[in-house]
Amino acid sequence: MSGVTLNKVTKSFDKTKVIHGVDLEIPDGELCVFVGPSGCGKSTLLRMIAGLEHVTGGTIGIGSRDVTTADPADRGVAMVFQNYALYPHMTVAENMGFGLKMNGVAKAVVKEKVHKAAQILKLEDYLNRRPKALSGGQRQRVAIGRAIVRGPEVFLFDEPLSNLDAALRVQTRIEIARLHESLGTTMIYVTHDQVEAMTLADKIVVLRDGKIEQIGSPIELYKNPSNMFVAQFIGSPKMNFFELKDLTDNGRSLMKSGTDTLGIRPEHLKISTAGDAVVEGIPNLIEHLGEYALVHCETASGNQFILKTTDLDKISKGILSGFYVDVDDTYSFDSAS
Repeated sequence: MSGVTLNKVTKSFDKTKVIHGVDLEIPDGELCVFVGPSGCGKSTLLRMIAGLEHVTGGTIGIGSRDVTTADPADRGVAMVFQNYALYPHMTVAENMGFGLKMNGVAKAVVKEKVHKAAQILKLEDYLNRRPKALSGGQRQRVAIGRAIVRGPEVFLFDEPLSNLDAALRVQTRIEIARLHESLGTTMIYVTHDQVEAMTLADKIVVLRDGKIEQIGSPIELYKNPSNMFVAQFIGSPKMNFFELKDLTDNGRSLMKSGTDTLGIRPEHLKISTAGDAVVEGIPNLIEHLGEYALVHCETASGNQFILKTTDLDKISKGILSGFYVDVDDTYSFDSAS
């Protein structure tokens, strides 16, 4: 097992720079998640670590080795792709052991490693089936199993759950978390889904336009976002933002000097009944989600915001309502950030 170090890593396609001097330390055994919108560079960064993209500048280290120019096969990594990349004519066992077979590993050793990985992933009953006879979740587990049998120093996951339906995403996410706990191997996981990032990661790296915006644990990024971009990307539903024109006098008093935007998470807004409202709005849509409801509101200035609540008896669709928040649950931002 090994950690991963990126030192001033850059990547350009022709004259277009897509990764801008990334510095990052991923300790041995950590599950690090790269998160950000499409085109932010997270998959490109992962592919450079894997050796599937050349590094324009800087260095990449795995353990004590500089692997910047090393071939993918010599890096000690195993990559799991979002499209599974399974051979349709091979059984599950053959797919999982194919890489070892091609490297000349003895049949008995391949069989042992495949069965051990199948036990970890609960695939013992499917080893003789072909991919077409498997569900999407089972196929993804086979792809993960193929990575496990190689015994890599680092696992790389490139949006592995994006092709699964909602229920399978939750199930497979749990399996990946358990796999990390049992193996203790360094894992780097790319996703655009911040729920995956929050639930899986030891550390989250938020990327925008090929640059790191913030690094921290899920709770650190949730409680202390460095700017509006991170604040709206971490947390579900995303944080509400209010300008001075959207707020009452009470709300304006909460905004720190030198800032022009007040951030409040939907779960921190409360329905006001005592004249202490920081923002007022008209509910125009209520989504009932069982345990709670999401109330979509609009201020007089036209700003859309969301309230997450279980207290629906105090609010009515189409009727102006006031909302308050504890001062400790507010965030002040400069909108230029």
